[in-house]
Amino acid sequence: MAVAIRLSRGGAKKRPYYRIVVSDSRSPRDGKYLEQIGTYNPMLPKDSGERVKLDEDRARHWLKVGAVPSDRVHRFFDAAGILERAPRNNPKKGEPGEAAKERAEEKAAKEAEAAEAAKAAEEEAKAAAEAPAEETAAEEEGAGAEAAETADAAEEKAE
Repeated sequence: MAVAIRLSRGGAKKRPYYRIVVSDSRSPRDGKYLEQIGTYNPMLPKDSGERVKLDEDRARHWLKVGAVPSDRVHRFFDAAGILERAPRNNPKKGEPGEAAKERAEEKAAKEAEAAEAAKAAEEEAKAAAEAPAEETAAEEEGAGAEAAETADAAEEKAE
């Protein structure tokens, strides 16, 4: 008989409460079990000592007999120092899908185009700022000459 250490759900709707039980792996989740070795109340704060209660001696006994803990129960055992759990690493899990990668590439291309357009607009603004200064200086010189000619013409008419 394959023996599993797993959670059996109890409690009301939207108010879960679990028993940590040792049961035949073929029995239903909330069905018949061999022994209850603890409780888990996920409604309590994570730092609460009442959140997970374990009978460590019985847990060690069942592990020696060959019971296999579920992933969640294995985490509880690791936290209690009963059974060490190797950390898992799945780098592909966090990797975005193909469509997300394409959207990211399109967004990067649009940002690059916008940056180029902003740079070009900035250069045009600098060039426009420099050009009017030169033109203004030339216009002032030309305006000064025109004003002198106008003044001379006015004097000649007055004579």
